[in-house]
Amino acid sequence: MTRAIVLDIEGTTSPTDSVRTDLYGYTAARLPGWLAENTGAAADPVLTVTRELADEPAADSARVAEILRGWLESDVKAEPLKAAQGAICAEGFRAGELRGRFFDDVVPALRDWRAAGLPLYVYSSGSQRNQRDWFTFAESGDLSGLITDHFDLVTAGPKREAASYGVIAGRIAVPAPQILFLSDHPDELDAAVAAGWQVIGVHRRGEPHPPRPPHRWVSSFTEVTP
Repeated sequence: MTRAIVLDIEGTTSPTDSVRTDLYGYTAARLPGWLAENTGAAADPVLTVTRELADEPAADSARVAEILRGWLESDVKAEPLKAAQGAICAEGFRAGELRGRFFDDVVPALRDWRAAGLPLYVYSSGSQRNQRDWFTFAESGDLSGLITDHFDLVTAGPKREAASYGVIAGRIAVPAPQILFLSDHPDELDAAVAAGWQVIGVHRRGEPHPPRPPHRWVSSFTEVTP
């Protein structure tokens, strides 16, 4: 029996390219200006933590931007990078320069699952702020009402560690065996299984992570019957 569904975004609900090209590209282009303009305000925690993590206490905002861009290109899941990206992309979504993109089968499936009484949650490495904007400012309209809550690396923990899935199960107050997790990444599926969750792997044409046993894999949400 399934009482809740938890969704990954990149490669699962949305094309990897839509995240890497749209959000990452937008962030990289605006990092230097955002850090310089927000020094003494919202950028200060980003500057401080980046200097600490990079062990460069004297780094100015231009150097911090360079460090963060390097992390972005390497897909490093660093908290200050996610914070800066969340703030920068929030401006882009509200200016109409960014839109959440979804595979064609996703939105109808989400609507059907919600209509059937299943709460839907998102667990992604992107910040909660970016996740909420991705659904609120979607190309197909505001989808935020379909999602009950969001989890990221700060609120739940690393996606390849079983303990993170335990945190989410506790927060949503659903027993682990009654939670279904959909993701394109085999390591994440392994971690969720270790926490006692149900899982289904999602592998779509052109996406980077190949299926790996012993999980069940589908190519579309139309193949998922919770």
